[in-house]
Amino acid sequence: MTFLPKPKLHHPKLASNALGFTRRDYEGSISTLCAGCGHDSISAAIIHACFELDLPPHRIAKLSGIGCSSKTPTYFLGNSHGFNSVHGRMPSVLTGANLANRELIYLGVSGDGDSASIGFGQFAHSIRRGVNMTYIVENNGVYGLTKGQFSATADKGAKNKRGVPNNDEPIDMVSMALQLGATYVGRSFSGDKTQLVPLIKGALTHKGAAFIDCISPCVAFNNHEGSTKSFDYVREHNAAVNFLDVFEGRDEITADYAPGTVELVRQHDGTYLKLRKIANDYDATDRISAMNFLQTHHARGEIVTGLLYVDPDAEDMHAALGTATAPLNGMSDEALVPGNAALAKLNASLR
Repeated sequence: MTFLPKPKLHHPKLASNALGFTRRDYEGSISTLCAGCGHDSISAAIIHACFELDLPPHRIAKLSGIGCSSKTPTYFLGNSHGFNSVHGRMPSVLTGANLANRELIYLGVSGDGDSASIGFGQFAHSIRRGVNMTYIVENNGVYGLTKGQFSATADKGAKNKRGVPNNDEPIDMVSMALQLGATYVGRSFSGDKTQLVPLIKGALTHKGAAFIDCISPCVAFNNHEGSTKSFDYVREHNAAVNFLDVFEGRDEITADYAPGTVELVRQHDGTYLKLRKIANDYDATDRISAMNFLQTHHARGEIVTGLLYVDPDAEDMHAALGTATAPLNGMSDEALVPGNAALAKLNASLR
């Protein structure tokens, strides 16, 4: 796949942060996602957050798996370390990188298919181990790269573009993160920049496993069965020599509403998301109350957004394991290979 770099020319008076970088220094290649995709809004929020935090791009490691969401690291932080792993395996690669070099800032980007299905076990273990990372799931409820099948996060009773309902119970990634011991848990909507940017900033500065579930609408699968302009109809009646998709551009979906209120956000297909933003007096330090709050409002059909839980005294995996403070690539051979005597002592302790 070809990725187009962004033009080098830009306004000479762009604002700079404390490091002297502009927002352009935190961008990546031009996005190849569908016009209006919520994932691009999340990329923009990540760029905004890193710029405002004055983070050195070369000290950030961004990792992903497979899926539309896992393509997005190409579109932000072009001067950062990057690794695109296989489907569902991003958490274990991130864990290994974190163990080898704890001095980098780790950002894992995944999707509901990548983390809630094939990578569900990987997600669970990285969270329960307290890996010091920001883990963002760009959640649209479908498999975008394989033409819109329900993902494991699709709500029961939701209908696909053919009108077929989903009969399976959904996996709530936020509830799972809370149960597994994440010490920073949030949910947001890709179009709510006012809420999403501070959530990402808080996650990036948190020590421990920080998880954000971001509802991100898919614009490619709102064409309905029976339309002669639908992708399915055209493919069935077209003797094409090759296979091409052209998606009509959509306007970005945004939301701006007060804490403690409920907002109905209309999607491109005419359906609505019912979002509830937690109130200013919400206690985000009570894990059990957070779980009860989620379930109560889920029963009302509301998607709760905001910082749902944070442990201000959290420790990460390195504290639990007692690992060395220096990155492995900065250690001497003597420190990395202690020799036969040390190995014999270790083996003796296990007998």
